[in-house]
Amino acid sequence: MPRSNRLYTAEQTRELDRLAIEEFGIPGYVLMKRAGQATFDLMREVYPATKSICIVCGMGNNGGDGYVIATLAVQAGLQVNLIQLGNAQSIRGDARIAREDYLASGSEVSAYAERLLDVDIIVDAIFGTGLTRKVEGDWAAAIDGINRSKAQVVAVDIPSGLNADTGRVLGTAVKADLTVTYIGVKCGLVTGQARDFVGDLKFDDLNVSDEVYQQLHEASTDTTPKGIIPDNLSKQLLKRRARCGHKGSHGHALLIGGTQGMSGAIRLAGEACLRTGAGLVSVATHPAHADYVNITRPELMVSGIQQAEDLLPLLEKASVIAIGPGLGKTAWSQELLTVVLESDKPMVLDADALNLLSTLSISKQNWILTPHPAEAARLLATETAEIENDRYQSVEKLCKKWGGVCVLKGAGSLVSDGQQTAVCTAGNPGMASGGMGDVLTGVIASLLAQGLSLYDAAMLATQLHAQAADLATEKGERGMLASDLFTHLRVLANV
Repeated sequence: MPRSNRLYTAEQTRELDRLAIEEFGIPGYVLMKRAGQATFDLMREVYPATKSICIVCGMGNNGGDGYVIATLAVQAGLQVNLIQLGNAQSIRGDARIAREDYLASGSEVSAYAERLLDVDIIVDAIFGTGLTRKVEGDWAAAIDGINRSKAQVVAVDIPSGLNADTGRVLGTAVKADLTVTYIGVKCGLVTGQARDFVGDLKFDDLNVSDEVYQQLHEASTDTTPKGIIPDNLSKQLLKRRARCGHKGSHGHALLIGGTQGMSGAIRLAGEACLRTGAGLVSVATHPAHADYVNITRPELMVSGIQQAEDLLPLLEKASVIAIGPGLGKTAWSQELLTVVLESDKPMVLDADALNLLSTLSISKQNWILTPHPAEAARLLATETAEIENDRYQSVEKLCKKWGGVCVLKGAGSLVSDGQQTAVCTAGNPGMASGGMGDVLTGVIASLLAQGLSLYDAAMLATQLHAQAADLATEKGERGMLASDLFTHLRVLANV
């Protein structure tokens, strides 16, 4: 896995720092200067017209990085304001050396004043990965001032106020336009609340050698390694089809759902399943609308299901089952789910199938659950806020309790089998509309039917779904429909 795709906890990145310094002989101040240089270079590349800059420094190594950036800005002839928060006399180690180098250039250090933020770029060098407490007082006031500013904001390593492991906002946090993170991409930068604060995320390994990373990985006790899903995953997992293949070669997916008044959800799931390559797609839905679900998509084989026994012949023929889109929570819905859960075939559960499941005591190793945070909360008998406070922990708990693979949807969707967790960094707010989850269910079922493993199918489907949504933003995010993804999904499944 490329370094830019591997995710690390704050503790792991501190260990990488220690190994680089103590075991491989790279002085800490050299790493600090590399971090400052990397940030300054990228800042100049992204914002070439910059003439004025304000660096807001804390008292730790993050602040030291800020002093290095300030020195480089002075040398480049920029107008530089530097704000020191906290007691400068408490600054120690490499950060103190960086401060002294800056002062040696004859430049000034100021106390916080909001007028100093009236510049082209603000560099946030207040807090680093060690922050675990709520941000309050003068620190919070400075962050709120940065957020009120009209300047572009560049965060050093992590936006101040974010928890580096979870992405949770600790009271208040800097809203960055650009974040440059070092040595290892932090888990908390890519999911949950962090997605509103990180902006464009860039990574620099500071020229640390492969041996440092290898030594960490060999000694690591992390039982659930984490990484970002690569953009080109489809090329890795979807092989060229055999010229002699036929519809039976690519699986038969049975999609179950669509109670009275909810035919649209199962229709969306059905077409998504077809558009991403399933050989055959059957739809089992309520007889009240079964006759017209496939009017505009005749390739769907639709059956009206009056009672649970009507499902049995369809279950026998299918290679993969998906249940939940528009299922409802009626007696009809419960009966259908009960019959499905007796099957030993691979399956996907979504929407109301998850809500009904939350009342049961059952686990399976051959299913994929796809909850959004509120559904996840019901499955774990907790509150939605608790799910969002630590999404990594939540998805691992879901896997432990229910088995199989779980996709915890949301900004930075997580895919986990309890042994490994992948994060999808594609996608956009336009996806916050009805039917998007139904489309995802159809894509997962399609990839399962085509022979991918549970984890690979969930991971690739989540990525394709989000990438299709990004392509669909050509006319803007607001007003995007779930069906707008279909054309893009077909293209992405053939890249």
